[in-house]
Amino acid sequence: MSYKTGILIRRILMKGIKWHHSARLALNCRKSPGIAVPVSFTTNSTATSYRQCSQRSMTGHNSFSSRSHTCGELRALHAGKQVTLCGWIQYQRQDLFVILRDFHGLTQLFIPQDESSAQLKEVLCDLPLESVVRVTGEVRQRPPGQENKEMPTGDIEVCVRSVEVLNACRRLPFEIKDFVKKSESLRMQYRYLDLRSVQMQYNLRLRSQMVMKMREYLCNLHGFVDVETPTLFKRTPGGAKEFIVPSREPGRFYSLPQSPQQFKQLLMVGGIDRYFQVARCYRDEGSKPDRQPEFTQVDIEMSFVDQDGIRTLIEGLIQHSWPEDKGQIHVPFPCMTYAEAMKYYGTDKPDTRFEMKLVDISEAFKHTAIGFLQDALNKPQGCVHAFCVPNGATHFKNKDLEVLRELAKTQFNQEVSAVVVKSDGIWKSPLSKLLTESEKQQVCQMTHARAGDLVLLSAGQPQDVCPALGKLRLHCAELLEARGVGIRDPSAFHFLWVVDFPLFLPKEDEPGQLESAHHPFTAPHPLDADLLYSQPHKVRGQHYDLVLNGCEIGGGSIRIHNAKLQQYVLEETLKEDKGLLSHLIEALESGAPPHGGIALGLDRLISIIVGAASIRDVIAFPKSFRGHDLMSNAPDFVPAEDLKPYHISTTWPAGAQKNKGQEP
Repeated sequence: MSYKTGILIRRILMKGIKWHHSARLALNCRKSPGIAVPVSFTTNSTATSYRQCSQRSMTGHNSFSSRSHTCGELRALHAGKQVTLCGWIQYQRQDLFVILRDFHGLTQLFIPQDESSAQLKEVLCDLPLESVVRVTGEVRQRPPGQENKEMPTGDIEVCVRSVEVLNACRRLPFEIKDFVKKSESLRMQYRYLDLRSVQMQYNLRLRSQMVMKMREYLCNLHGFVDVETPTLFKRTPGGAKEFIVPSREPGRFYSLPQSPQQFKQLLMVGGIDRYFQVARCYRDEGSKPDRQPEFTQVDIEMSFVDQDGIRTLIEGLIQHSWPEDKGQIHVPFPCMTYAEAMKYYGTDKPDTRFEMKLVDISEAFKHTAIGFLQDALNKPQGCVHAFCVPNGATHFKNKDLEVLRELAKTQFNQEVSAVVVKSDGIWKSPLSKLLTESEKQQVCQMTHARAGDLVLLSAGQPQDVCPALGKLRLHCAELLEARGVGIRDPSAFHFLWVVDFPLFLPKEDEPGQLESAHHPFTAPHPLDADLLYSQPHKVRGQHYDLVLNGCEIGGGSIRIHNAKLQQYVLEETLKEDKGLLSHLIEALESGAPPHGGIALGLDRLISIIVGAASIRDVIAFPKSFRGHDLMSNAPDFVPAEDLKPYHISTTWPAGAQKNKGQEP
C-alpha cells in the first residue's frame, strides 16, 4: 500500500473524529477479551532500541528509563525523529490507530498498513486495553485537517516500527476512563487501578509539588530543620482517642501519637529553634469526608515567636507553594475573633464566600406579645437571631422549610421559625398575625430582607441559637446550589484566621468540668492571665485556626513554657494526672524558651484546592468511611497464637474461628 493510499484511508476513517485527551470523545473503543502473550516485533532494523535510550545522558522525566520521550511531550518540532515510548494502551480504533498513555499525556500511534507490517498490526490490535507496551517509531505531522487542537500532542503521531509487549492486561473490573462512574468502594478495592485516572494522577502530583515547595520555603528560605519524631509513644491526656499498640511487656502498651505536639515542644527545649515535619498522625475516630484514622500534617514549631510571626510565616508558606493554575492568593489573610465568628456565622470555621450573616434582631421584639419570644428575651443573655436567604421564597418549597426546621430540632434542639416575604411584600408565616407592622418592618430592615426573600429566626441562648442558624445557613446554600443558584464560587479560595478562642470549654458529659478547647499546652491570652486562677472559663487562649472555604485546615497556639503554669493547668484546672506528662514538666523546668507553632492538615488543604469531595481523593491509599482498607481487607483477625507474646486474649466474634481457623 502506498503512502498516499494510506492517507486516503485514514481521512475516510477519521473524518469528524477527534481524540480528546480526557477520553470523553472516544467512541466504540476496541476491547479484546483475550490475554496476549508478551512479544517483541520489529518492522524496521534501524529502530532505536530501548537500551540505547536508557544510556543517553538525560535529566527529567526520561532519565534512567527505557524511553526517549513521554507520551505528553512530542510536538511538531520532533517530526522526523526516531523515538521510543512506553505506556498503557488507552484506545484502539479501526485497526489503524492506537492511543498510548502514560502519566504525562497521550500520543497517537499510527499502524502501517503495508503487508510487511501485518504481524505488528496483529499484535497491537489484539492486545487488551491497559496492556503495557514499548514502541519505537518515527514522529510525523498529522495530515492537514487531522490535527486535534484539544490534545497537546495533537499535531503529530508516531508511525510504529517496532513494539514490545511488556505486560498484557487481564479483564479489569472497570474501565480506566474518568467519565466512567465507579462507586467509591470499588475504587478503593482496586486502588492501584483508580490511581491511573487523570484526576488521581493530577491530585497526587500536585500534592508532591506543593510539599516540595513547602520544604524549600521552610528549609532554604527560613532556616527550619526537618526532624522525624517517633511513631510509638505513650498515652497522653485529653484530645482525640489514640490507637494503642501492644508490647511484649505484660500490660504495657505504646500509643500512636495524634500529633507530634510534645516532641516538637521538646525540640524547642533542645535548642532546635525552628522545626518542621511532614508528619503522619493517628486518631482512633470514625472516618468523615475530611477525616481519616491516619492523616498527614505539615507540623511547625518556632522559638521566640508570637502569634503574628506564626501567621505571617504560614501566609508566606501557602503563597509560595500555591499551584500556579489556581490563580493568585493575596496576603495577609483576614482575621476574625472566635466571638465574631460565632455571632455572625454560628461556627468557628466560617465560609465567607457568601453573605447570609446572622443578625441579632432582639430589639425588634422588645415589646412583642409572642410568648416564646418573650420567654427567651426575659432570660439572662436571651436573644433572637435571624438571617435572610435571598430569593429563598422563590426557590424553597414548604417541604424544604420543614427539612430546615427538623434539622435545627434534631441536631440542636432548637425551634426555628420561617418568614416568607412574598412578591408583594406580604409575610407568609405563623408569626404574621401576632406581629405589628412596625415589628415586621424592623425585622426586614435588620435582616435586609426584600420581596421574594426568606427569613429564618430562632430565640434562646446565643450558644444554642447561633450554631443552629449557622448550620441552617450552610444547608440553605447547599439547597440553592442544588437548584442551580450560584452561591459559592468553586474557583474562589477564601482564607481566614480565627483567633481569641476560649482556653477551656465545659465537658459535654460533665458540664461542671472543664477541658481544653485546643490542647492543655496552649498559653492563656496575656490580658486574661489573672482570670486563670479565679474564672478560668472566661480565659481566652493564644490559639489560632486557619480556615479555608469553611473548613479548618490548620490550628496552632503559643505554648505554655513555664513549668509551674503548665502544672497548674493540668492539675487544678483540667484535673489531669501530671504524671503522664512528667517528662514535659521536667523539660520546661530546664530552660524552655517561649515557643509556638501550628499544624496544617495537608490532606484537607489539597482536597479543597483540587475540589475533591473527600480527602480520600488526595491520599494514595486511604481508608474507607469505616476506617477499613478495602484493598487488603485490613484490619484483619490475628490468630490467638500470635497474640500470646503480647499477653493479650480476646473474645472472637461469631464465625471468626470458623472462617479464620482461629482458636478462641
